[in-house]
Amino acid sequence: MHISRRQLIEGSLCGAAAIALKGYAQPSRWQPGTVRHLLPAVSHDRLLLKASFGRPLAAPPTLRAGPRAATGVRLDSSAEFFSFDLAGLEPEHTYELVLEDAAGAPLCDPWPITMFPGPDAAPDRFRLLVYTCAGGHPATVNSDTDSPYFVSIANRRKMLLTGLSYEPDAMIAVGDHVYWDLRSPVGSVMLGNAPEARRLVGAFTRNLPVPGTDNERKLKRVVTPQISDLYGTDFRSTPVYFVQDDHDYFENDEATEEMVTFPPDDFMLRLARATQRLYYPEFLPDANRPAGLPSSGAADRPAGVSESFGTLRFGRLLEIMMYDCRRYMTLTGPVGGFVPETVEEWLMQRMAAEQTRHVVNLPSTPVGWSAGKWGEWYPDLLQPNGELGTARPKYLWQPGWNRQHNRLLQAASAMSGVPLFLSGDLHALGEGRIMRYGDLDFRGNPVVTVLTGPISSGPRAWPSAWRGTPPRTPTGIELEAGLDPLEKNGFSIIDFTEDRVEGQMFNWKMGEPVENLDNLQPFHRFTAARGA
Repeated sequence: MHISRRQLIEGSLCGAAAIALKGYAQPSRWQPGTVRHLLPAVSHDRLLLKASFGRPLAAPPTLRAGPRAATGVRLDSSAEFFSFDLAGLEPEHTYELVLEDAAGAPLCDPWPITMFPGPDAAPDRFRLLVYTCAGGHPATVNSDTDSPYFVSIANRRKMLLTGLSYEPDAMIAVGDHVYWDLRSPVGSVMLGNAPEARRLVGAFTRNLPVPGTDNERKLKRVVTPQISDLYGTDFRSTPVYFVQDDHDYFENDEATEEMVTFPPDDFMLRLARATQRLYYPEFLPDANRPAGLPSSGAADRPAGVSESFGTLRFGRLLEIMMYDCRRYMTLTGPVGGFVPETVEEWLMQRMAAEQTRHVVNLPSTPVGWSAGKWGEWYPDLLQPNGELGTARPKYLWQPGWNRQHNRLLQAASAMSGVPLFLSGDLHALGEGRIMRYGDLDFRGNPVVTVLTGPISSGPRAWPSAWRGTPPRTPTGIELEAGLDPLEKNGFSIIDFTEDRVEGQMFNWKMGEPVENLDNLQPFHRFTAARGA
């Protein structure tokens, strides 16, 4: 059974979703029933689905794909969240998924999903929807004006539905799926410790677990509007990947004499793990990613998955390596790093192997640009003269972070393919080529870096408002920009073919006509080709 990606997407658009994308009403075609959200991950032979329901279920539901079935694993105390794990599936096969209650009655309409090609297959094209910073609770407001701090859920959904209309083979959300800082000296005042947040949720109890306590109820009040209500069931036929970044640990990366927020303390880690467990899939195993990497093989997770380090493998065409730069960042001076040594070894090995036409790095923290924040690869800080520089040092910044950055960029530039880095975090759209950094010369194969675009950022979240500077190139970097960092909302569509990478970028901003979201078009395109 083969169904085109266009048919899958059209089948996904119904009701408000169709109105948001096409600007007019059309009859609803797919009924969600009691399902509140569906987010699937696939490989060539396995499917992992996270689902939530509008009411508690008396018994675990069942997910069917052809002759195979998986009983849902309950994830929460009230039996509203379940995961489903189906193995032994056929590469490139389109399955009709059926979700049933314990009595065999459908909980929603069936829907299709297509498995990825096997590792030795030779697909000729892959299309990716990628973006960052989609989180933000609708109750968060600017205290002085009482206006929304983030782009509304409805307008975020319009951007995502436009992205889906381009029929991506997968989606990657690069960090900051949740904004609810609890203790960061600045961020918490506007987010998790704001008066409206206290009224809505209350305070977490840091010496209690999250599952099975009142912390679980509070977590749902924080996260459900930011993930379940944003994604709903729109991505049920599109494989998804969620990379965590600083705000997913319920803090901003900050270091002052008052507080150092990272690496995460035990409760931050509990919140991040609980959010992932309930709402979005972990990273499925890959034969070339060591099973013993940190965050892999936890007893409370599906077999073999990783929480922090993932692989998107699409035949012999593409391998994307995704890595969380916050959970394991170290404060050990010149030998520190954003990822552990074993993870860096994995990244290096995959870049050296080049078993696919394209090998892509996707760190949660971007390369090539800086806004002077603490948890960056670069030592630059906003100086009294309004420029980025290093004369006034960045408190507790670790030189080992930069050394790890240099090793990764050197390995990428040494590949025969396009040394591409996709990332988020900086609340901007941008793309360019890193030609040099300090003594490092990348001109033989310049490192292509892309800021993929933020979905939810409001006027006071832009670096120029929050930090006093837009994203800029750090000291010592020679970068040829195709698009200087642009502080606007948006996302990117990236196409991979045998010898080329082609990107399209889309933008909008709060204050511009909402009607523009009904017909978003690419405003910037870029291309990078493999060398001879």
